[in-house]
Amino acid sequence: MRRITAGLFVSLDGVVGEPQDWHFPYFNDEMGAAVGAQLASADTLLLGRETYDSFAGAWPGREAAGGEDAGMAKALGDARKIVVSHQDLDFTWRNSEQLAGDLVDAVTELKQQPGATDIAMSGSPSIVQQLLAAGLIDELHLLVHPVALRSGKRLFEEGAPIPLRLISAQTFTTGVLHLIYTSADASGSVGYDDAKVHLADVTGNPA
Repeated sequence: MRRITAGLFVSLDGVVGEPQDWHFPYFNDEMGAAVGAQLASADTLLLGRETYDSFAGAWPGREAAGGEDAGMAKALGDARKIVVSHQDLDFTWRNSEQLAGDLVDAVTELKQQPGATDIAMSGSPSIVQQLLAAGLIDELHLLVHPVALRSGKRLFEEGAPIPLRLISAQTFTTGVLHLIYTSADASGSVGYDDAKVHLADVTGNPA
């Protein structure tokens, strides 16, 4: 089964909305390498419409310009791009198509298709939220920026808990944390009564 990796810019207080308004002061070569590595591991991109429109409005021009990021632009252009939208879409960027049918069912089927490389997501927080809740994301790459925005769309809204396990952590010179999580089995978590016993053992006082 193919893996899905999802990369998101996130503030210290969990905001993922409108990253173009607060993200760029923290961008450097370290972050560029992290984002590039996540996308380069995939031959398929799964994107929400707004993220796709942003990519399609920028990367084809960068490929044509032949600048230092032309290689990345070509790789994104060559990748299969699947767009999640309730609207009928017309595509001008090559290798683009619209996801058909129910999101969870269609992505489950997509993961079962042959292929040795990953399916990558960038941004698209609403889609990430739904696929996380369905247990379909294998790696969640969070670039946590050292800023508290105090308003905006958050990655984790109200709902059932989603247990995660940290598999990698890196601190950039800007103070950004690059955290990679995978799913965790909640059945192995410590219960409240066990936690009270552990706390009593550590402190020597009844919990």
